[in-house]
Amino acid sequence: MSARGSVEGLGSSHPLGGELPAVYADDDFAQRFVEGLDVVLAPLFNVLDCLEAYFDPALAPEDFVDWLTGWVGTELDGTEPLEIRRHAVATAVSLHRVRGTAQGLARAVQLAFGVRPQITESGGATWSARPLGPFPGAPRPSLRVTLHVSDPSSVDPHRLQAVVAAARPAHLPFTAEVSAKTLTHEGN
Repeated sequence: MSARGSVEGLGSSHPLGGELPAVYADDDFAQRFVEGLDVVLAPLFNVLDCLEAYFDPALAPEDFVDWLTGWVGTELDGTEPLEIRRHAVATAVSLHRVRGTAQGLARAVQLAFGVRPQITESGGATWSARPLGPFPGAPRPSLRVTLHVSDPSSVDPHRLQAVVAAARPAHLPFTAEVSAKTLTHEGN
């Protein structure tokens, strides 16, 4: 829900009373009427005067940051802390540049959960001086994303599925899972 509305004590940067034709300059009713409009329009003028700040994720009001996260296509659900949501908006362009790659998938999952995932994929690339060499990777396409965390019950597996589905290569079937962190995964 937006917190926009009239703000007590906020004066209009463009009061309407002085803009009325001269015949209404001394009309008390007309002046009071447009003062009521000034109260309604003052927040609008204030937003327009500061519009550039609304599109800067470091300066935008919290409810506008939430709108921006959807606008730039972040993979957040709105429950993350404000600083993470601001960071997601600020880095959206660089993240979209690597979308559909292992690096982009890892960054999207890490942004959403704060943990870098383990990614195993079936693909590969190689070259051969001879024709008809063996194909790299596995014959069946697949992608496995594992999130190693201290407390697996603290991670919503459906949310992980959604983030992976949105950030993976579109043609690749995938599996996303959450597992308990072990000593071998503490560096991740």
